[in-house]
Amino acid sequence: MANKKKYSKETYLYWYELMLLCRRFEEKCGQLYTMQKFGGFCHLYIGQEALVAGSESVLRRDDRVITAYRNHVHPFGRGMHPKYVMAELYGKSTGCSGGKGGSMHMFSKELSFFGGHGIVGGQIPLGAGIAFADKYRGGDQVTLCYMGDGAIRQGAFHEALNMAMTWKLPVIFIIENNKYAMGTSVERTSNVTELYKLGSAFEMPSFPVDGMRVEAVHEAIEEAVDRARKGDGPTLLEMNTYRYKGHSMSDPQKYRSKEEVEEYKKLDPIELVLETIQKNKYATEAEIEAINEKVKALVEESVQFAEESPAPEPEKLYVGVYAEADYPFIME
Repeated sequence: MANKKKYSKETYLYWYELMLLCRRFEEKCGQLYTMQKFGGFCHLYIGQEALVAGSESVLRRDDRVITAYRNHVHPFGRGMHPKYVMAELYGKSTGCSGGKGGSMHMFSKELSFFGGHGIVGGQIPLGAGIAFADKYRGGDQVTLCYMGDGAIRQGAFHEALNMAMTWKLPVIFIIENNKYAMGTSVERTSNVTELYKLGSAFEMPSFPVDGMRVEAVHEAIEEAVDRARKGDGPTLLEMNTYRYKGHSMSDPQKYRSKEEVEEYKKLDPIELVLETIQKNKYATEAEIEAINEKVKALVEESVQFAEESPAPEPEKLYVGVYAEADYPFIME
């Protein structure tokens, strides 16, 4: 899927601002976590920002997105203000999950963002199910289902792909291959290291994508979305990317060298987009600095909002555990 398109000034500026927001937000999360402002697990997305930006420049607002626990920034692409994500990290009542989900469970029904799932691979059949529901209702929405390279070792991955292809579901399975799962390299977990080839067992259209180049991500998603909307079924995309930080904040990263990390930083997706903007004179240095300051202010606003928001009220502990509904089929 070689990139043959030219993208507009507006698109490049959108990509730059969104990716920069993702980066600065996650950097701040790392700082706050070490300050013990919030606890639990904390998985940062630093280095993988092109996946969200390149996907969201294709999607409609009513398309669906579901992912795993590295999920702080996916809601930004959906249109969520970062303050609601920060408040959720803090466990505050103003968080997007009411302060009950924390780092791994962001959610917004209104923005068609369905998590944020802490169970490894648990979101994969759910993504297929969401796509099934849309097809059943006669809609033309498409579901993007993200997962890590470690999650595809779960049996649910293969079951979901089989059903999605059999029923021609409008779902795009995206493997965020950052090379190491929790800390074990792809080469040590499977004989198949080109992960997109796993789709061939189901005769599913499957492709590798340069996940460090937002243009390549956009093009691959665009082709897959077009296929799904036409009723031609699912696609499996292996987004080859890299996380610059550990699996989580508690990861000592002894399984890879500092030299390897530095080599991947030369492929920083944000820097590549910025270079294109500067080369084509899509923005002056003053305009770029204005974007930088806007993003910085958004992050600062988010921290202040989270700090000042109230904790959830104890009496609401059980609210949301079950859906509120009438059951007219129950006999008196």
